[in-house]
Amino acid sequence: MTIDLNGKVVLVTGGTGSFGTAFTRRLLDEFPTVTVRVFSRDELKQSEMATKFEHDSRLRFFVGDVRSRARLGRATKGADYVIHAAAMKQVTACEYNPFEAIQTNVLGSQHILDAAIDNDVKIVVALSTDKAVNPVNLYGATKLCEEKLIVQGNAYATQSNTKLC
Repeated sequence: MTIDLNGKVVLVTGGTGSFGTAFTRRLLDEFPTVTVRVFSRDELKQSEMATKFEHDSRLRFFVGDVRSRARLGRATKGADYVIHAAAMKQVTACEYNPFEAIQTNVLGSQHILDAAIDNDVKIVVALSTDKAVNPVNLYGATKLCEEKLIVQGNAYATQSNTKLC
């Protein structure tokens, strides 16, 4: 199934990361009238990305953290699609800072699905990892929780058109 994103608004959480940057480039290259909202907590990376993308007028930058339900509510308002790539991904950092990993990877994912449902986002795609299968570390466990939240979120979205995957 191919989705035409021309004229659509796509929010990319973790948008200044390696996946977010590459995905944003692809969106801008393939869809001339797409608007991409880049959501991340690093304003320096946002500034560097704006320069790298030659201040493309189709880009919008939101400084924010997925831990902030209110900020996500603002960022998802009017968005058609959300690509959720924000996460703590370093196994060692997650092990050393377990509650930080839980707040970002688990609670942040809950905030994404709540904001998306509240604002009638069409589709949310959450990125995961092979480490979520039979997790042996906290990173894998938090991503497994994210997957469970997103899948079960579809039961909460029955009164809206939001699809979570």
